[in-house]
Amino acid sequence: MKDALPIDAILPDLCRTLAAAGRVVLMAPPGAGKTTRVPLALRDQVAGRILMLEPRRLAARAAAERMAQTLGETVGETVGYRIRGEAKLSKATRIEVVTEGILTRMLQSDPELAGVGCVIFDEFHERSLNADLGLALTWEARAALRPDLALVVMSATLDAAPVAALLDDAPILRSEGRAFPVETRWLPRPVAPGMRLEAAVAGLVHQAVEETTGGVLVFLPGEGEIRRVEALLRDRLPADVALRPLFGAMEFAAQRAAIAPCERGRKVVLATAIAETSLTIEDIRVVVDAGRARRLRFDPASGMARLVTERVSRAEAEQRRGRAGRVAEGICYRLWTKGEEGALPAFAPPEMAVADLAALALELAAWGSDGADLAFLTPPPGPALAEARALLESLGALDAGRITAHGKALAALPLHPRLAHMLVMAGPEAAPLAALLEERDPIRGAPADLTLRLSAIRDPGRYEAHHPGQLHRGTLERIRSEAKRLARMVPAPAERYSPAEMLALAYPDRIGLRRKGDAARYVLSGGKGAVLDEADGLGKHRLIVASDLDGDPREARVRQGLALADAELRRLYENQIAWHDVCAWSKREGRVVARRQERFGALVLEDRHWPEAPPEALARGALDGLRQIGLPLTPAAARFRARVDILRGDGAAFPDLSDAALLAGEALLPWLKRARTESELRGLDLTEALRAQLDWAQMADLDRLVPGHFETPLGRRVPIDYGAEVPTIEVKLPEMYGVTHHPTVGPKRHPLRIALLSPGGKPIQVTMDLPGFWEGSYAEVRKDMRGRYPRHPWPENPREADPTTRAKPRGT
Repeated sequence: MKDALPIDAILPDLCRTLAAAGRVVLMAPPGAGKTTRVPLALRDQVAGRILMLEPRRLAARAAAERMAQTLGETVGETVGYRIRGEAKLSKATRIEVVTEGILTRMLQSDPELAGVGCVIFDEFHERSLNADLGLALTWEARAALRPDLALVVMSATLDAAPVAALLDDAPILRSEGRAFPVETRWLPRPVAPGMRLEAAVAGLVHQAVEETTGGVLVFLPGEGEIRRVEALLRDRLPADVALRPLFGAMEFAAQRAAIAPCERGRKVVLATAIAETSLTIEDIRVVVDAGRARRLRFDPASGMARLVTERVSRAEAEQRRGRAGRVAEGICYRLWTKGEEGALPAFAPPEMAVADLAALALELAAWGSDGADLAFLTPPPGPALAEARALLESLGALDAGRITAHGKALAALPLHPRLAHMLVMAGPEAAPLAALLEERDPIRGAPADLTLRLSAIRDPGRYEAHHPGQLHRGTLERIRSEAKRLARMVPAPAERYSPAEMLALAYPDRIGLRRKGDAARYVLSGGKGAVLDEADGLGKHRLIVASDLDGDPREARVRQGLALADAELRRLYENQIAWHDVCAWSKREGRVVARRQERFGALVLEDRHWPEAPPEALARGALDGLRQIGLPLTPAAARFRARVDILRGDGAAFPDLSDAALLAGEALLPWLKRARTESELRGLDLTEALRAQLDWAQMADLDRLVPGHFETPLGRRVPIDYGAEVPTIEVKLPEMYGVTHHPTVGPKRHPLRIALLSPGGKPIQVTMDLPGFWEGSYAEVRKDMRGRYPRHPWPENPREADPTTRAKPRGT
């Protein structure tokens, strides 16, 4: 091979190690040449075909073309590729470059991978869901069926040790990268607050073009940012500088033009993360990194995913930086300061940790595994996997965790399980809608109603005649081509479905009912809220089906959907629509309301008054009201509960009468049958309800150990205040003469706090040690009281005096 690359130095070691161990983890930095040299080096060392997995279609095509060019052949001879909807292969093909989902399909149909001698996982550091699944399934197939199957995992930035450990301590080989240095230039100060990302990037690109020579590769999060930066730069760059967008949804010819060397002048390639790996753009000398990445985040609780724009990881930034040094010395401009770099995460999260796992759950079920026994570098998160399986159960793909015949039919289709279910149920007529939902939007700035897109798919010429300039023809043609392919995969069903019914088959949890008196705001059947732009015509319909939402956890914005007729909903889900009798607390009305409601999931399709609601149901509604407004306790009820709490605190086996316990159970229901309004609930005396929680023996123990009253030596019953921090009584001092032991309560004999009063009822002293009071400060109290109340007895020795509440007769 001409044009030696750094990877060439270790290819002999790679061949020997793979022959001896059957598995290798290969670490090679960007520019080493691993993608195009390793498969070619192994073709004479491996019996059978070599499969190499690439994370993106563009990378798969480009790698196959580069290897074929190296051999002096065309693609489809020794080297071919297979991606979704397209393949260039022949009987002579020995090296097959495939996108990652293709391997899963091959393994499900033939776990032995007959005719395949080696599987190479390229760019494994991207940690896509399909790559993780493909490696886990291949490793199990190798152990059970194909011990001769060779495995190579290749990466640029991933920590090799965990991958090697996963593959039974596979040998690790490392290659040096190209020795072309890359100078890194950071911003001198952070981007000004309020400045749009696109404006900041355009300024940095303009600076880079003025200060450097050669091609410039600019990393941006998505197509929207690429188009906006392109517009800002169009009139700012010299005439010999060509702007070349590069993103996944472009036509392959346009992608190839962005990759190809510039014949005259220089070029600025505005790219997404598609350019981070695998591709070598030969005339690039400069990288401008906006420092942002767009990732899909899935929320299992809402069943919705949303795209978020986040800061890149340090590994991604290093990967991008390396693109400047592939073919010569380079420069990398970063849209952040050197001080900000330390705050970047080390690695991007693996897709397994943040993605929708419905497709994974279906593949695992088809494989006959729950996933726990497979070698996953990052195991599937339990909550997300459980949510995915619940969705599959609702679609009829799983039954008690096992795949059904319907589930097998879904797994055989190259679609998300929702769309596969729709296609199987509705047949070939659903293929255009399925292809549309799998692709990006073909109409720029279109309203949410999918009807426009479907009409454009049926007749693009007519649509463009009425809406010139809106249609993205390349995207539309991909949709039309994919629709034809999908239509051939399923038979026609016995009955026909409207597009709205088809969509409702795929998204039964996203059927929306407009809120009363609130235009364009909806409740979804799955329980979440959704909203449409007020000007969007879809918002005038009572029922809709939302296929695309922005994932906002509180109220998601509907980006695409269809209007659904009431009759269509009933036709599809008649067995899931039922009447429910509801007694519930209405916070708005401040009372118990009794309704009969016809429901589908969280949707109330019809709502009627229920005049014959039984008292038991009304009481449950009142209990719901108490849970919202709080438990009303009269002073008597509060004292009773405090007495019980003392016994519980001393370890006695008494019931929990706390607010939380009473409101969580049904003990209060018998006392709520007549309460309907908030004022009635707040006026309840629940003392008897609390007393009813104790049996006869417990009540006897309560009255004996924690009595409600203290009996003075004169036989007068003084209530004990258990609502205070310490149980307290108030009693006039002379009434306690003769008491030599301090009164206590509870099994652990807690002393009462005694507030001693003057004969006039004024506080004199507070004590929790009455004998100590007699011995100590009583003498001073006696002096003061004799002067204030001379007609009352103030004995020198109160311990031996008779208690009294009377004054001495006049003249004595």
